[in-house]
Amino acid sequence: MRLDGKTAVVTGAASGIGRAVAEVLGAAGAHVVLGDIAEENGAAVAKAIQERGQGADFFRLDVTDLDSVASFANKAYAARGHVDIVANVAGWGMIQPFVENSPEFWRKVIDLNLMGPVMVTRAFVDKMMEKGAGKIVTVASDAGRVGSLGETVYSGAKGGAIAFTKGLAREMARYNINVNCVCPGPTDTPLLAAVPEKHREAFARATPMKRLAKPSEIADAVLFFASDRSSFVTGQVLSVSGGLAMAG
Repeated sequence: MRLDGKTAVVTGAASGIGRAVAEVLGAAGAHVVLGDIAEENGAAVAKAIQERGQGADFFRLDVTDLDSVASFANKAYAARGHVDIVANVAGWGMIQPFVENSPEFWRKVIDLNLMGPVMVTRAFVDKMMEKGAGKIVTVASDAGRVGSLGETVYSGAKGGAIAFTKGLAREMARYNINVNCVCPGPTDTPLLAAVPEKHREAFARATPMKRLAKPSEIADAVLFFASDRSSFVTGQVLSVSGGLAMAG
């Protein structure tokens, strides 16, 4: 699956799944425009991709801030002239009982996991419509399909991202823009590393394949949706979770 000549935007690209997505899309031939609030790490990832002879730029991006999103989009177009693929990967969560959540916590979870993809997509979709082509891939979560203990608002936000994907796919089909969603299960990322070990072990035990996902395994699914191999696939949700959520 090659992406030669394509420009791909990847949010949350400084670490974890976002970094893996940027690396996989870059290796497939895309010029990758990385966005993240973690400037030092994001610039280092872009430099590492460049050192492999692949195209990459990094620009600071806060997906919860509309002005930051607009600035990022302007810089991406100024650098590349066109954006063919948008990978919404930035997200955040924390295991905590719902009754212990603060309103500030709710807002952070919803802004990062639902409104972030909404705002980033909106910043790029007009020119995709003008061109009559594009790929939009959002990384949600199996928590949004079946719920997750201690992640109630996170599950709701990711469920919203899934529904957003399906609704947008219906609107964009006439413009030849494919809109799809990848739902990871528990994945070996820095975010999960901050979770107590007993919780990580419980996630692995609950997974039929008895292990956590590798970020690269999630990135491979994003690559499929970003490539021409998925040209007649839109509005779909692909779980990459070792069988954790076998929902219809």
